[in-house]
Amino acid sequence: MSDWMNWLVGAGILVIAELLTGTFYLLMIAIGLAFGGVAALLGMSGALQTLVAAAVGLVATAILHRSRFGRPAKTDATRDRNVNLDIGARVAVPGWQDGRARVMYRGALWDVELGPGALPEAGDYRIVEVRGNRLIVSNS
Repeated sequence: MSDWMNWLVGAGILVIAELLTGTFYLLMIAIGLAFGGVAALLGMSGALQTLVAAAVGLVATAILHRSRFGRPAKTDATRDRNVNLDIGARVAVPGWQDGRARVMYRGALWDVELGPGALPEAGDYRIVEVRGNRLIVSNS
C-alpha cells in the first residue's frame, strides 16, 4: 500500500470514529491526516508528511476550539427553558407584600418575587427564572 493510501485510510477510520462519538475534534485530526496524504501524493518525505499532518491537525483543532462549536454555550440554567420547563409558565398572584408573594403552583406553595421592571399588582405573571424554591416573575 502506498503512503498516501495509508494516510487516507487513517483519515477514514477517524471520520468513522467521529461519527460514532459525535465530537468534531476527531474530524479535525482526520483533516490533518488527509493533508498528510496529499503531502505523500506530492512526493514529500515521510517526516514532512508527518509534519504537514500534525500542523494541519493542530491548526484545525485550534480553530474549532475557538469557534462556537468547540465550546459549550454558557447559559444560566435558572433562566434556560431547555433546562427548567417552568420558565415561561403563568401563575396567578392574588396580591403582593413588599415585592413578595406566595402562590399555589403545580400543587405546592411557592415563594414568588418580582423580576426587574415588574409592577406589584395582582394578576397573571410569567415565570422568568427559578432560584431554588422561588419563582421570579414578570408582567409580560
